[in-house]
Amino acid sequence: MSNINPSRFTTRPEIAGTFGVVASTHWIATAVGMGVLERGGNAFDAGLATMFALQVVEPHLNGPGGDVPIMIHAAAKGRTEVICGQGVAPAGLTIGHCRDLGLDLVPGTGLLAPCVPGTFDAYMLLLRDYGTWRLRDVLEPAIAYARRGYPLVERIVATIATVETLFREHWPSSAAVYLPGGEKPAVGALFRNPAMAETYERILREAEAGGGGREAEIERARKVWSQGFVAEAIDAFCRDTEAMDVTGRRHRGVLNGEDMARWRASVEAPAEYRYGRYTVQKPGPWCQGIATLQQLALLKGFDLDGLDPAGPDFIHLQVEAAKLAFADRDTFLGDPDHVAVPLDHMLSDAYNDARRQLIGASASHDLRPGVIPGFGGAAQARAAKGPRVAVSATGAGEPTVGAVQQGGLETVAPNGVTRGDTVHVDVIDRHGNMLAATPSGGWLQSSPVIPALGFCLGTRAQMFMLDEAHPAALGPGRRPRTTLSPTMALREGAPYLAWGSPGGDQQDQWIPQMFLRHVHAGMNLQEAIDAPAWHTEHFPGSFWPRTSRPGVVVVEGRVPAATVEELRRRGHIVEVGPDWSEGRLVACARDGSILKAAANPRGMQGYAAGR
Repeated sequence: MSNINPSRFTTRPEIAGTFGVVASTHWIATAVGMGVLERGGNAFDAGLATMFALQVVEPHLNGPGGDVPIMIHAAAKGRTEVICGQGVAPAGLTIGHCRDLGLDLVPGTGLLAPCVPGTFDAYMLLLRDYGTWRLRDVLEPAIAYARRGYPLVERIVATIATVETLFREHWPSSAAVYLPGGEKPAVGALFRNPAMAETYERILREAEAGGGGREAEIERARKVWSQGFVAEAIDAFCRDTEAMDVTGRRHRGVLNGEDMARWRASVEAPAEYRYGRYTVQKPGPWCQGIATLQQLALLKGFDLDGLDPAGPDFIHLQVEAAKLAFADRDTFLGDPDHVAVPLDHMLSDAYNDARRQLIGASASHDLRPGVIPGFGGAAQARAAKGPRVAVSATGAGEPTVGAVQQGGLETVAPNGVTRGDTVHVDVIDRHGNMLAATPSGGWLQSSPVIPALGFCLGTRAQMFMLDEAHPAALGPGRRPRTTLSPTMALREGAPYLAWGSPGGDQQDQWIPQMFLRHVHAGMNLQEAIDAPAWHTEHFPGSFWPRTSRPGVVVVEGRVPAATVEELRRRGHIVEVGPDWSEGRLVACARDGSILKAAANPRGMQGYAAGR
C-alpha cells in the first residue's frame, strides 16, 4: 500500500490518463473493458463487455436473469440518459395470488419472486443505439471465461458453501453447476459454466443466421431472448418446477413467455439535483437513488467544508439526513408509470428546509417520513433485535453460522437470502462518452439454475409491498422500487463524475458519503473511496424479511475511537465492524482532458485501469 498524500492514506493511486478509464468490481471485467477501449470500441462497447464478463466472474452478485439501470452520457447527444433494464412484475404475480398462498411478503428466494429479467434487453438497446461493435465482439470475452474457466475468488466459494445444503437438498440444478462433481470448489480453482456459454453462443448463432448488419443482429438477439428459446426455457421451468424458498415451502413460478415477450427496455431522462456547482443525476423514482438527492438537499443547509470526514459532526449529519431521506423513500417512491410520485415536491427547497429542522444535536430513533397530502403509503417493516443476523433456514431470524460478510453485512444466509450485494462498472472514453451501471439479480443463491440456460432468475419482486394503497404496491406490469442506483454528476454543466457501489440499501449511503468527501474534504477519487465508511440500519430494509434496527449505525473499525464515543453520547447505537468492511465503491471522472478512475480495495476484487 502507498501513501501518496501525507494527510490521507490510500491503498493505491488514483488512475489518471487521457485515453480511457474503466473501473469495476472485478479485475478481470475491468481488463476486458480496457481491452475494448484499446481496440477502438467506445465507452458503451467497453461497458457492455465488462458487464457481460461480470455475469460470469461474479455469479454470486449478478447474472443474466437479473436487472440493471444504466446511466449514459453520450458526447454526441450532450445529455445524460437512463436505460431502464428493470423488468416488471409478471401478470400472474398479484397481491391476491400472494395472499391466497398465505404470504404477507413476497419471498426473498425461489421462483415466486422473479420479475421479467431485464438485463439482456437493456444491454441490446445500449449496444444498438450507443455502441459501435457487433454483438459477437462484446459477448466473446464472457463466453470464453464461461467456457474455459476463471479463478474463483474467496467470496464466491464462501457463498456456495453457505447455500451448499440448500443446493444438495432442494435445488439440484444449482448443485449440478456450482458443486461440480458433487464437491464444493476451491478458492482459486478454475470454474466453468458451459451451459451459460452455450446459451450465449446459441443467441449469437441465431442472431447472425439471418444476415444483415449490426442492428439487424441485435434485434434478432432481442427476439431470441424474449420470444425464442430463452423465454421458452424460462416459461417451462417456472411452470413445471416447485422450488423451496425462504418461507420453508415450495412455490411454483408465475413468470411466463407472454411476460417475456411484452416487455422491452426503455430510455428516460434522469432525476437530478443541483448541489453547489454540481448537478447530481439518478434514475427516476422507481429507484431508491432519489434518497441520495434528498440527502444532498438536506445537507446543503449545513457547512460541511472543513469538517473531518471521519469525525462525529460529519457522520452525524449524514446519518440523520439519510434517516429522513430513506423514510421518504419507503413512503413515496414507486413506478411513475403507474402511480403519481411527488418528486418535484420532495426535492424542493421549501420541503427540505422544513425537513432539515428535524436534524438536531441528538440521534433520532423514530421513522419520520414527510407529509405530502394525497401521496404516500405506510412503510412495511419488522423490528430486528440484537446484533446483525442473517435469516436462518427456517426464516426465524436467528443468528446464522457461515453467512458471508460483504460490505459490513451478513448478506447471504443458508436459505439463499441475500441483502442486496451486486456489481458496478464505470467507463469514460477519450471522446467524452460516460457510462455508470449497476447490474444485479439472478445471483447463484437467488433461485434454482434453469438447466437449459445455465443461470437462474432474480428475486426483485420481494421489494414490492403487498398493500394496494402503497406507491410501491405489487401489480402486474409494475417496476419494483429497486435499490440499484448508479450515479452521474455534472460540474458547472459539464459531464464530470460516474460512480456507484453494490450494497442494497447501503448503496445510497456510501454513494453520497464518497461524493461529500470529494467535494467538501478535497479528497481525490481513491482517497474518497478508501476513507472510513459507515451505514445506518435505522429504516426498513428492502429485502425479505424487511427488518429495521432504529438508531443503529455500523462503522468501520478505522473510524476513530473518539468519534465512536461522541456518536454514542449523541444517542447513536454504534456498532464497530472490521476495518475494511463498508462498501465496494468504484468511480471514474473527466476533469477537462484528464480522465481519472479509482476502485474499492475492500474484498480485494475491484480494480480501475486506464491510460
